[in-house]
Amino acid sequence: MTLQLALPPSQLPRPYSCPPLLRLSSTTPTGRWWSAVGDSPPRSLSFSSIPPSLHLHTHLSEGCSFIQAAWTRRSRSEAAKKPNRKSWKQRTDMYMRPFLLNVFFSKRFIHAKVMHRGTSKVISVATTNAKDLRNSLPSLTDHNACRVVGRLIAERSKEADVYALAYEPRNNERIEGKLGIVIDTIKENGVIFV
Repeated sequence: MTLQLALPPSQLPRPYSCPPLLRLSSTTPTGRWWSAVGDSPPRSLSFSSIPPSLHLHTHLSEGCSFIQAAWTRRSRSEAAKKPNRKSWKQRTDMYMRPFLLNVFFSKRFIHAKVMHRGTSKVISVATTNAKDLRNSLPSLTDHNACRVVGRLIAERSKEADVYALAYEPRNNERIEGKLGIVIDTIKENGVIFV
């Protein structure tokens, strides 16, 4: 059963453009039909004052406020119409694999950081642009620099009690070359990838 009730005029914004039309489908306790077309519904009308034998219907044109007490199950076709709904894996992945490795290779430097997905807190950072590495490494972008960055990330993550990381490759990105060296070095230093 769908029960709809027009709001009393005191709760509608003034001036309201549509007159509420109220029709009872049975006789009232006084034995008369009550119908108000263009008139406002009685102020004392509430859910408790309506006898259970009566069905209350309202006809509302566009723009009026109403209360609808009906609970409907969403059909599969309605659920299919919402393409932005994330899958179970997308919704739970940030809790199952909370620490994410982010590696960026520029023309001059290598940057790597570990972030917590839920809070966006940075757990550890290593870059060849740091003062100590910039002056000590002969090249800031070669394979040796990748190994140094991977070792630093692993050490600093373990200091923060993070022993499991996740890495999500970008579109059409392969885990090989310099990126593969960084990830392999992190694995060799005691941090696992899940």
